Order: sequence, then C-alpha cells, then structure tokens
Amino acid sequence: MSMEELNRLLAIDYGLKRIGVALCDPLLTFAYPFKTILNGQNLLKDLKEIIGEQSVIKIILGLPVKENGEPASISQEVLKFKSRLESIFKIEVILRDERYTSSIAQEIISKSVTKKSKRREKGLIDRSAAAVILQDYLDEKKP
Repeated sequence: MSMEELNRLLAIDYGLKRIGVALCDPLLTFAYPFKTILNGQNLLKDLKEIIGEQSVIKIILGLPVKENGEPASISQEVLKFKSRLESIFKIEVILRDERYTSSIAQEIISKSVTKKSKRREKGLIDRSAAAVILQDYLDEKKP
C-alpha cells in the first residue's frame, strides 16, 4: 500500500473542557474512538501531532444543535474552532449535526464496557461520541 492509501478522516466532539477524537480505518469504512484531549493550551499542538501521524485528510467536526434544530449555546465557539482548524492546518473541516451522539455513545459504552467505573469516564464518552459522528458521516458517503 502506498502512503496515499493510508489517509484517514478524523472526527472531533468539541467540548469546553475536553475534545473527543475519533479516526477511521484507511479504507474509510469504520470509525473508532481514538483519544481524548484536554481543551487547553496544548490542544492545537496535540491535534497537529495526530493529523500528521495518522495522515488525516479531512476533519469532521460535531456541531451542537438543540433538539428543535436551533444552534446550541456552544455552537459559536465550535464555528470559531472550525475556522482556526482550517487556517492552521489547511485541511477541509466539515460540520456535522451532533444531536444525540453522546446518548448513542453512552448506549454503546453501556453494552460493551463491563466495568462500571470505566463506563463513567467522561473522556470515553467524548471520544466515543466523536466515533458516532464519524461513523454517521462514513455511512452517508457509502455508495
């Protein structure tokens, strides 16, 4: 396989405290939770490292939307973050409605993670929600 064939997509579940990150396989078939990063001064450095090491060609960014379809209170922050990602990394960033992704992630975790203490880990929910966002995007793009 050439390096070109190893490109991946990255999804972000943005939060004021933590950022959930998910990746997909090189065949763009399935998404998996990858990492949780603190939303602090090292955030962009950490993302740059992941983008470089994992040959990321596109970012799918969850956009918080209220149940009625209106933007959530954090939506403006996410839109600013999108602009920063695009200008810094020169990479396409696609916004994706993230309604219910945390609930879906929680459901998946409750079925697959046996230790109760592990299921409550907020970082696991964040990166699993990012995987739900990415899987939804991948499924929509399948022929």
